[in-house]
Amino acid sequence: MAYKISTDCISCGACEGECPVSAIAAGDEQYNVNADACIDCGACASVCPVSAISAE
Repeated sequence: MAYKISTDCISCGACEGECPVSAIAAGDEQYNVNADACIDCGACASVCPVSAISAE
């Protein structure tokens, strides 16, 4: 199960640097998780300042 980023994302970029497999990238309006690359570690969710990241 991959993590996903909700529309609550403020595009701060904190999650991108925490992802050990580079599954997070900036999108047009917010950051996005590549579900195929996500290893479900939760590192991104633990650093999100607005709790916009959760397990699908």
